[in-house]
Amino acid sequence: MLEKFANIFRIKDLRNRIGFTLALLAVYRLGAHIPTPGVEADKLAQFFNQNAGSALGLMDLFNGGNLRKFTVFALGIMPYITASIIFQLLTVIYEPLAKLQKEGELGRRKITQWTRYVTVLLAVVQSFFIGLTLSSQGMTTMSKWQFVPLCVITLTCGTSFIMWLGEQITDRGVGNGMSLLIFAGIVVGIPGGIRELYQKAQTGAWGGLTPIVIVVLIALMIGVVAFIVYVERSERRIPIQSAKRMVGRRTMEGSNSFLPLKVNSGGVMPVIFAASILSAPLLIQNFTLFGSQLRDNKYLAPVFAALAPAEPGYELLYIVAIVFFAYFYISIIFRPDDIADNMRKYGSFIPGIRPGKRTSDFINDVLTRITLVGALYLVIISIIPQMFITGIHLNHLPLIGSAFDRMPTWVTNGFGFTFYFGGTSLLIVVGVAMDTVQQVEAQLIMRHYDGFSPKSGRIKGRRSW
Repeated sequence: MLEKFANIFRIKDLRNRIGFTLALLAVYRLGAHIPTPGVEADKLAQFFNQNAGSALGLMDLFNGGNLRKFTVFALGIMPYITASIIFQLLTVIYEPLAKLQKEGELGRRKITQWTRYVTVLLAVVQSFFIGLTLSSQGMTTMSKWQFVPLCVITLTCGTSFIMWLGEQITDRGVGNGMSLLIFAGIVVGIPGGIRELYQKAQTGAWGGLTPIVIVVLIALMIGVVAFIVYVERSERRIPIQSAKRMVGRRTMEGSNSFLPLKVNSGGVMPVIFAASILSAPLLIQNFTLFGSQLRDNKYLAPVFAALAPAEPGYELLYIVAIVFFAYFYISIIFRPDDIADNMRKYGSFIPGIRPGKRTSDFINDVLTRITLVGALYLVIISIIPQMFITGIHLNHLPLIGSAFDRMPTWVTNGFGFTFYFGGTSLLIVVGVAMDTVQQVEAQLIMRHYDGFSPKSGRIKGRRSW
């Protein structure tokens, strides 16, 4: 294994790419220590401690802790993710944009350019409302009209710079840039999360949590990682046969191959999409000028309360949203009609299935079934570990809620773990690591070196930004 790692440094191009990636990740982490001027750090930290298990905590996870510390990278890549969601939706419902996407590299570059513009626009809007809200809640050291423009300029420039870093890593480094930025933010936060858990154990903040239970929880976390690796590498292989055909004056013999369909082709993106959508009520309450009026409204207050994280209504919508976005995302990145057409052009077919529409329908049926398995896998990974973070307030259910009062308190209130130990963060870390290893291994195999796995070239990473 050491010899295989040494092979990386024997290839100049690969060595430069890895060094370039690490250098830009270091720049990103350096920016995470530059605070936005004019913010009362203590008051902001107190606010986030009160909402540690909420959607704000999950957003802070994706931003690498920058939102809690309100650094120049406080918005992170969330505006970029939101802009990407918008354009992916539009490519499905807006025909001219769908045609542009099918035009190849030129069309994709155009859509990417528009995504950048919308990202900057969203960053301006979000930073404007955040600046107004922080000023109105007394969390700043300067007047409103001084802080708001400064906040808009600082956070928008920070988001634009992060977007540039991610694109540079993707083009000139190793791995997917945006995913690696999220990965880096999570990994550097894990030591702090461990320290926080140790302090809770020392002070008895966990209540009756015994050492045996702690060992069980650690084993559960290891089991979750193993489960993620197993599912992320799982795939359904559809056999494909190629007929004998003429290429110029040469006769190409038929061959047997397969079409791999991953169980979780969408990776963690359905979870991120669902969390982004469901975080809207909390963001409206806390980061808009009319948020307090909505909280005090006798009609809307119960709705916002029911949509708070850990509430049964929120968890149910979270599950539905994950399943919906799993199917939606796979419909964007995987088109059975195009695959069937390409197979027919090259004389390939699935044994027992007619080429054309029958092949497209067969692939679509298989994809629908395995996507359901992948969606349920994402639900399990996202919901069950969350029980140890915030719990699920089953005792708030109407009519039958009182029956859950006799259950252990960790079921309804959780242990107060940080999101760094949740299923979503583990899924991101494992998925991005597998994807990056796959790309490095592909570079090694291309230059006739052995890969890391026994079956070189077979490591399957997740599809991401």
